[in-house]
Amino acid sequence: MDETKYPGIYENWFGKKKFLFTKSLDGKIFFGEKLIEGYRELDPTRSKLGAAVIKKISSIGLKENNLVLYLGASHGYTASFVSDIVGKRGIVYCVDFSPRVVMQLVFVCEERENMIPILADARKPLSYQNRVTKVDFVYCDVAQREQVDLFLKNVKMFLKPKSYCMLALKARSIDAVKNPRKIYEVVKKELSAELRVLSVVELDPLEKDHCVFLCQYK
Repeated sequence: MDETKYPGIYENWFGKKKFLFTKSLDGKIFFGEKLIEGYRELDPTRSKLGAAVIKKISSIGLKENNLVLYLGASHGYTASFVSDIVGKRGIVYCVDFSPRVVMQLVFVCEERENMIPILADARKPLSYQNRVTKVDFVYCDVAQREQVDLFLKNVKMFLKPKSYCMLALKARSIDAVKNPRKIYEVVKKELSAELRVLSVVELDPLEKDHCVFLCQYK
């Protein structure tokens, strides 16, 4: 495996196609991904974080030992790779509001001591304030109309000053008709009022009508 400029993410070429990997904490797989000599394949068509790397985002803002608040963890696919990146001394607080999804997330978290499942609504950070410490990184992948607002609420409540955060924005959840690029422009202005916007990357065609914003808390 070859190291990339993104801490904890590796790459390998098979023919003319590049594949992404993280070094597995325990040598286990959870989603049918390939495992090659202890490295798990990160599919960029299933992960906005992976797609952002393929699209050459300037940085991912994540590193070993980070404490991470992951909003919209779903079944835990991308969150499990974040778990690999931060390592055994890091923590990933995995928030999702769907009981059905969290039941599946729990099975992954039971195998990973650094992943903590939290059944909660990301729009209401006060409801899990007593279960989450101050963190080094906030990752948000919540396909709701108010996704920008809930992202900023959680950043202000949990993110340490000068630390990084990432919003994986789904344009169609904000407006199903409006041109996604127009939405990205508006969102960038909203984020810039509260954060330093460091990188903006559209994820098409890997993730249609999605855009990732890497920011730093002022």
